[in-house]
Amino acid sequence: MADESLFSLQIISPDRIFYEGEASFVEMVTTEGEIGVYKNHIPMTNILAPGIIRIHEQDNLKEAAIHAGFVEILSDKIIVMAEIAEWPDEIDMNRAEQARIRAERRIQGDGSEVNIARAEAALRRSLTRLELKGK
Repeated sequence: MADESLFSLQIISPDRIFYEGEASFVEMVTTEGEIGVYKNHIPMTNILAPGIIRIHEQDNLKEAAIHAGFVEILSDKIIVMAEIAEWPDEIDMNRAEQARIRAERRIQGDGSEVNIARAEAALRRSLTRLELKGK
């Protein structure tokens, strides 16, 4: 008999179907803040911000980095369209740390030729990677 608390979750990135399965609860970061979703949630769409998505399967917790995108939440299905999605084992810790250092230097510089919004986005992505990989 199927578990009545589970819903369908699909995470799609431009280069692959990142995740497809059933979950009982999903936590993610939106531009409005962190949200958690159970089955039968009110339908909505949100813009995703860089952060960790936590997928609570029936007997397992999976975590991944999502760097931007959109989420469509229906009562029995969630579809995440992510710009970039990464599992912890796909993240190079040294590369993420170097990206953090570069982004911080750009933000702290004189700003004459630096796109601050791009530098801040790069910093958020690197911090998300470091947070996920550091667990």
